[in-house]
Amino acid sequence: MAALTAWFWNERFWLPHNVTWADLADPEPGVEYPKAGHVLSALPLALGIFAVRILFERFIARPCAFLLRIQASGHRVAQPNTILEKVFTSITKYPDGRRLEGLSKQLDWDVIKIQRWFRLRRNQDKPSLLTKFCESMWRFTFYLYIFIYGVRFLLQTPWLWDTRQCWYNYPYQTLTPGLYYYYITELAFYWSLMFSQFTDIKRKDFLIMFVHHMATIGLISFSYVNNMLRVGTLVMCVHDASDFLLEAAKMANYAKYQHLCDMLFVGFAIVFVGTRLGIYPLWVLNTTLFESWEIIGPYPSWWLFNALLLVLQILHVIWSYLILRIAFKALSRGKVSKDDRSDIESSSDEDEQVVKDPRKPAVIHRHPTTKGENGTNGHLTLGTWAQEH
Repeated sequence: MAALTAWFWNERFWLPHNVTWADLADPEPGVEYPKAGHVLSALPLALGIFAVRILFERFIARPCAFLLRIQASGHRVAQPNTILEKVFTSITKYPDGRRLEGLSKQLDWDVIKIQRWFRLRRNQDKPSLLTKFCESMWRFTFYLYIFIYGVRFLLQTPWLWDTRQCWYNYPYQTLTPGLYYYYITELAFYWSLMFSQFTDIKRKDFLIMFVHHMATIGLISFSYVNNMLRVGTLVMCVHDASDFLLEAAKMANYAKYQHLCDMLFVGFAIVFVGTRLGIYPLWVLNTTLFESWEIIGPYPSWWLFNALLLVLQILHVIWSYLILRIAFKALSRGKVSKDDRSDIESSSDEDEQVVKDPRKPAVIHRHPTTKGENGTNGHLTLGTWAQEH
């Protein structure tokens, strides 16, 4: 174990040349540097955020939903049937034509009736608009709060105006209370998303978002331990700029203010593209790749950090294309397309005539559409957009 620990915390990987952990262990009185143990404080804070969320959704979000006439209306319940329930829970929720024919003969039901049963049964596991509205309102509130806090904090810092300040005297850059609070709060929020994934609305992209949250936690923790906090705050603020607009658009959609929903989504698309394809590469990547090379020079963890940021930029390009496509269709058709991960399935006869898997194909994306549910939120966020129909 000692050998593994020594290998993991190898100074030649984590720190610039001629810098050791001992140099950062005992600073002058009144001076504090980031330490690996600090990130553990995010765990109890994450539990606190999760508790606040429960109270917020119950005592603030639900009354707001009722004011907007969003009710917790239940879904139609499928007729109890032991055979179909066993197939649904143990085999498939989307039986193909061959299985439907077999069940039709076994139960003496027609195929359309069995299809209707499976559709109703799937819908029973899906959340009401009230549940989705409360979740989106919580995310909107936190994203807006942390973005405003980040902007106010960065306005008082020298590296907002001169990004070269991110690297002067690195890694001997002191940890201020405001910087610590900003970083640990962001980290704790993503830990709280990890916890809440197991109690939130269950979605088809559960595994993708689980990996996304882990990657985000890993990158935030990595930059904290490496004392790249200054440039890390720029990355966080850029990524926080658009998230609250998406959640606002989803709330408008649940409240059935479609025109407002479309406008907010288009606004989200503009901000997303502007920050991810403009500010991020021209401001953030410029300083992490070129200014840092000139001031401190590369070292192993520097290469890894920049590789992750470049991968993120590639994802930004893909996500921006998909978001702009949806925004364009929202403007041309007058309605943002829906996300199939947790919406209620149609009860039209058109659906019932489909014998094969009725699920719509999905593409990988950072955010759901305004009828989708996830967010992430976040810095390195991945979600699932449903193809439009």
